[in-house]
Amino acid sequence: MKIDFQGFESYVSDKEMGKLSSEIAKHHLSIVNKNGIGNEFLGWVDLPEKLSKGLILDIEAESEKIRSKAEVYVVVGIGGSYLGAKAIVDALQNHFNSMKKERNYPYIIFAGQTLNEDYMADLIEILDKKNYCLVVVSKSGTTLEPSLAFRILRTHLENKYGKEKARERIIAVTDKEKGVLKDMSTAEGYKTYVISDDIGGRYSVLTPVGLLPIAVAGYDIRALIHGAKKMRHNLLNNTTFETNIAWQYAAMRYLMYKNGKNIELIVNYSPNMASFAEWFKQLFGESEGKDGKGIFPSSVINTTDLHSLGQYIQEGKRQIFETIIHVEKSSKRVRIPYLEDDIDSLNYLLENSLTQINHKAEEGASMAHLDSGIPQIKICLEKLDEENLGQLIYFFEFSCALSGYLLEVNPFDQPGVEAYKKNMFKLLGK
Repeated sequence: MKIDFQGFESYVSDKEMGKLSSEIAKHHLSIVNKNGIGNEFLGWVDLPEKLSKGLILDIEAESEKIRSKAEVYVVVGIGGSYLGAKAIVDALQNHFNSMKKERNYPYIIFAGQTLNEDYMADLIEILDKKNYCLVVVSKSGTTLEPSLAFRILRTHLENKYGKEKARERIIAVTDKEKGVLKDMSTAEGYKTYVISDDIGGRYSVLTPVGLLPIAVAGYDIRALIHGAKKMRHNLLNNTTFETNIAWQYAAMRYLMYKNGKNIELIVNYSPNMASFAEWFKQLFGESEGKDGKGIFPSSVINTTDLHSLGQYIQEGKRQIFETIIHVEKSSKRVRIPYLEDDIDSLNYLLENSLTQINHKAEEGASMAHLDSGIPQIKICLEKLDEENLGQLIYFFEFSCALSGYLLEVNPFDQPGVEAYKKNMFKLLGK
């Protein structure tokens, strides 16, 4: 994985970079030594190395069981309890996976991330006709959205298969010792996996929270973990500004913020990376947005959004910087047909693949945005596969922790999330 910076010259001085580099080095040690603010939630730092072979084998074996009896796998959770799994599954799957009639693996559906009644009714209508299993992800078991969805779907499962067989189709990922979901799982005899106390939801992709649905969907969780290991080794062993790409990324984001560029636009040219952008937005939004501080994370999928938000990006208020995720190779090839009469004047493109054309569109948009004063960070991946996505996950997690410390906020809590809940419960008469 490589990173490149363009358009930052007017925002960076040698003196400022020297000071910033020294500050980031201090924060790096706080993360590695686990003695910074919020250090009780730094279990993710060593997670790629600490995942046991026994746990990985167990998840793989369980995913095989699920695949043998389910056409659909429902993941019940909200926030970090589903976004990481969805990010990876969507990035790797066929774009039209839901329409494929012949499937080797269950179709992954998400519930408990919305209170919309039509969504739940539509889901039940599908599940009436499909064999399915589900996993419910919640540390406490009291978050309203997934708790309510689980009650509805558990009842549906029991009515469909009978209580005894329904138990065999439910897995809970929850606290090791306490909480409503833990107590329920013990009482009902559900298979369980543990969410470690020292890993917060948005840093939990590489735990059973993410690994189980990803494995059920048929993807290589060992390669995903291997990619995260590679990035961890890279970031922990390169402790200079010139060699550590997470230091560079965190520093440039911070400089943009200090210079009034307080919106970071995650730019993808692969539609199946839309959910990855949603995971990114939670990671950075919940980690940085405190005490009146923080960069607002947003996203676009190009070239689609060049024909909607493109106008604003090009000529609107200059408060944006872009982080482009560039994917060098596609996994498939579509031939551009030759037309004798060239009625649409497109024969000039025959020597190019669609990927090459897409790259030229990306390059053209980048040039235009740079000309209009939008600095750009470009993260380059060779291709979209498990190993590269594992690297990208760990890179963003580490960079996010550094960014939070630079802003002098705790990057591992989310006190503001409780505000709407208090009002909602009061209005509901709890």
